[in-house]
Amino acid sequence: MGDQRILRGEEFEGKAEKKIKGWGLFGSKYEDAAELYQNAANSFKLAKTWDRAAIVYIKLANCNVKLGSKHEAAIAYVDAANCYKKTSPKQAISCLDEAVNMFLEINRINMAARYCKEIGELYEQKQIFDEAIVYFERSADLYQTEEVATSASQCRQKVAHFSAQLGKYQKAIQIYEEVASYSLNNNLLKYGARGHLLNAGICQLCKGDIVAIKNAVEKYQDLADAVDEEDVAKFTAAIKEFDSISKLDAWRTTLLLRVKENLKAKELEEDDLT
Repeated sequence: MGDQRILRGEEFEGKAEKKIKGWGLFGSKYEDAAELYQNAANSFKLAKTWDRAAIVYIKLANCNVKLGSKHEAAIAYVDAANCYKKTSPKQAISCLDEAVNMFLEINRINMAARYCKEIGELYEQKQIFDEAIVYFERSADLYQTEEVATSASQCRQKVAHFSAQLGKYQKAIQIYEEVASYSLNNNLLKYGARGHLLNAGICQLCKGDIVAIKNAVEKYQDLADAVDEEDVAKFTAAIKEFDSISKLDAWRTTLLLRVKENLKAKELEEDDLT
């Protein structure tokens, strides 16, 4: 069955190429070719030959560009990206980038924001966090332009999350504090404000800014005291106590371990001086 679908896809694709190369009215031949490419892509998808389906979707996008239909062209690039996700995330990102640019050209800001976010998620999966930050920031800005505040906030939280992982603590702190402020003014989100301030506080700990952490997050007072006293044992006990009450996620655990390592390094420095 799979081979038959591939043959069917190749037949549709071949007919489309002949249409484009043959004589005919400009618009008519590209419309006919677009329909044939769509059929070819569907056949290749059914056969699970994802790369071939993606290539045909790109040809379909080019047809739609010739026809002056950028919206349909952008959708075809998205379809190509969805196929490439199964074989080549790099190619998927390239196709989504094309789609984003086309959606922006026709002022479909929400669609551009959506696929910027999707690119960010693909970079996140590949653990290329600096690129993920670029696209989540871009998505947040686009959502903000359209006043889709919740989606913008979600993207900005991603930016803060990865910024902290890369050691860009001040950037993360600023975002978490802004998100917390926004949450406090929203009845549906206000209960999450403490968590955002907690994240800001952990980033302050990583910076070693004891005054800021004590001012920012009352809940983390014990941790701040432990760092202020440069007491590794007390700091470890404070982490365990907090974890028993409110389970620490992997991100918070990783950052708090950085703080602990910094304290250990300071203790060693002091030992060397005595």
